[in-house]
Amino acid sequence: MSNLEKLLEGVEVEWKMLGEIGTFYGGLTGKNKSDFSDGNAKFITYMNVFTNMAVNVDINTLVRIGKNESQNKVEYGDVLFTGSSETPNECGMSSVMTTKTEEIFYLNSFCFGFRLTDKTLFSPDFLKFLFRDEKIRKQISKTASGVTRFNVSKARFSKITIPIPPLEIQNEIVRILDKFSTLTAELQAELQARKSQYEYYRDMLLTFNRKA
Repeated sequence: MSNLEKLLEGVEVEWKMLGEIGTFYGGLTGKNKSDFSDGNAKFITYMNVFTNMAVNVDINTLVRIGKNESQNKVEYGDVLFTGSSETPNECGMSSVMTTKTEEIFYLNSFCFGFRLTDKTLFSPDFLKFLFRDEKIRKQISKTASGVTRFNVSKARFSKITIPIPPLEIQNEIVRILDKFSTLTAELQAELQARKSQYEYYRDMLLTFNRKA
């Protein structure tokens, strides 16, 4: 049972297919190498999506966008997905735009976005955990096909089903998981500090033995 399933245990929730509650959109189109060497607008990279549950907006990756050019813009609450990877398990990694900002962001061409028709259904912070949950990730990996490189099928992706808990439940789950994430990060930092301390004294001891 995944962490999310445990937190939702005993709560009656409705499940919906993604295609029933939102639409997909693509990343940048019609761009060449020169458009990325002299950019005037920020775009979200593949690795930004792959590595972050919430989109990192503190970026300086730029692309040239013309005055009357038609490109999809990323909005608050959108869920971004990687479109391909070398293994099915790494396809469709998600990142959610959880930051409200006046800045305009575009999406790289190797990813795609999902936008809710009714944005009041979900807290964006809940979505960042939802689409990284083990049970949902299993559904996502089944949408990928390929041989040496795997690509997700948006037709299959639209049939992925997700729970829609009441907002108060979503907010409570976010509170618990955010706290857990903070504690995990603190523990990892402490372990790294202990490791560094151990290595320092180990190296000092070896140096002492050589002098002797």
